[in-house]
Amino acid sequence: MKKLLLCLGIFLFFVSCKKDKPQPAMSPESAITEKVNELYTQYGKSNEAIYNEPIPDSLFSQDLKKVLDNAINTSKADIERVKKSDHPDEKPLIFEGAIFSSLYEGFTSYTIKSVKIKDKTAEALVSFEYDMGSPKETWMDTVHLNHTDKGWRIDNVTFDKIGNSKDLKARLTEFVESTK
Repeated sequence: MKKLLLCLGIFLFFVSCKKDKPQPAMSPESAITEKVNELYTQYGKSNEAIYNEPIPDSLFSQDLKKVLDNAINTSKADIERVKKSDHPDEKPLIFEGAIFSSLYEGFTSYTIKSVKIKDKTAEALVSFEYDMGSPKETWMDTVHLNHTDKGWRIDNVTFDKIGNSKDLKARLTEFVESTK
């Protein structure tokens, strides 16, 4: 009986030590698609994540992260200023509407139409739809990414002409400037 248990133990040890096949490296297109999906899954439907979670280094370039952090800190400071003011019912400067999309109302669905890579930069053309109103709205935004030693990072979003801003960085900079 002891020999049977010993043999069974040795067998289980070797079975558990079996090497897994190495996973193939993700293609650049797949990595970019994953980043764009992460952006619109995490930040597409609500601005709550902007206020309640730290801006991830793994999603945004250092430049865009700095612009986002500046805008968020400006908004939080204005919220506190209004709370402590003589008029706490005054509306503070907050992010309204979809930040990462051309249309203020946001989107009900999106599709990544194409990914173009050139050296260490890439552009993902994203088609959006908002069907909660009549007529249905459709538009295209371009997500710009940079490749770093830690992978692809979103650096900006160029908005469609239906929006009121040229791009995400300009929108955030205007937001900050409006408080001065």
